[in-house]
Order: sequence, then C-alpha cells, then structure tokens
Amino acid sequence: MKVAIAGAGAVGRSIARELLRGGHRVMLLERELSHLDEEAIPDAIWVHADACELSLLEEAGMETYEVVIAATGDDKVNLVHSLLAKTEFGVSRVVARVNDPRNEWLFDSSWGVDVAVSTPRLLASLVEEAVSVGDLVRLMTLRQGQANLVEITLPNDTALAGKPVRSLRLPRDTALVTILRGGRVIVPQADDPFEGDDELLFVASVEAEEDLRVALADHGIRP
Repeated sequence: MKVAIAGAGAVGRSIARELLRGGHRVMLLERELSHLDEEAIPDAIWVHADACELSLLEEAGMETYEVVIAATGDDKVNLVHSLLAKTEFGVSRVVARVNDPRNEWLFDSSWGVDVAVSTPRLLASLVEEAVSVGDLVRLMTLRQGQANLVEITLPNDTALAGKPVRSLRLPRDTALVTILRGGRVIVPQADDPFEGDDELLFVASVEAEEDLRVALADHGIRP
C-alpha cells in the first residue's frame, strides 16, 4: 500500500517507521527544510513541499497514493491537505491528526476526512477503558463518524457470567467483534460463555450506541 504523510515531525516520522516495518511504501511531505532528513528514514520518499500547494502535490504524484495521513502540528494545514487529497486526487482513505480538541468538530467528510485522530480524546478513552468496569467507553470513531468502536469490561459478578454469547441481544447495526480475556483474544461464537472481567469490544453505529446501553442494562449492567 502506498501512503503519503504530510508532516515529517516526530509524529509523521513515527508513523512512517511503523508503516515501513509493515511493508508499505511511504512518502513524507515536509515544508520545513530543517525537518528534511532522508538519512533518518532512508526507505521513505522525502519531498520538500507545502502540503497545501496543489501544484506541488501534483508533482509528488499524490493521485497514485491509496492513503493520505495529515499529521502536521497545524489543524488548518491538516484540514486543507485532507480536502485536497480527497477532492482533487481522489484518495480513498484520508486520516487526519487533530491537535486542538476544540477543532475536532471540523474533521469530518465535509473536509475530506475519513478518520480523525485526536490524541487528547484517545488518551482520555484509554484511561477510561483502563479504570472503568461496567461502563461503556467509546475508543474510536470509524467510517467518517458513522460508527464507533466501544468497549465495556464486565464486572466480576456480572449476571452474564456463564451465559452464552447468543443470550446478549444486540440492537441493529451493532456487532460484538471480540472478547479479551486475560491474554486471550476470542472471536465470539454463539455458544461461547461470558466470564466476569471479560472485556467486550463492539462496533456500533452512532444511532445504535444508546440502544446498546439499554441492551446491556437489561442484563444488569448499567453503562
């Protein structure tokens, strides 16, 4: 997969290294000459360009990339770059970094963003996930805000303990995708029993999230 990353600061470089380890081809776009260091990541393609300049993006061959990541430290740049990637170059997947949580509402499909990643929100969700038992926690927004990855850790004395997965009646547009149990990752089958302290991961549409809370409450869990 070919991935273009706007911003070659600490965040952009870290993303590039991870993607290269996964066998992907990566291009780093950077406006500041001081951030250009091809020796730091020699396997990446380095391009000195303003991520908001259409002509420079054309020269870089942006239309040949399947994924674009707007990872600069400036939300305005990330929004403009996302919009250009989606509307001018038809990039199928655009991921944008949100630096200021107050700007998060802007990062949606109207600006070409498929997935917005807000570090403060992600950290807060992970803290909630780590300390909350019996609470439904939203971990991530998927597919242009149309669905969420949500998690709940069952109390040790849950009424679901020993009951099969099929006994949990889920609302429409909701799926139980995995059960984390100790060090195990379990793909849930209809006859698999729940246990106390299980961590359940669901994908649910925005509209179905409240219905999921109700379904869990019906089983004695008050998220």
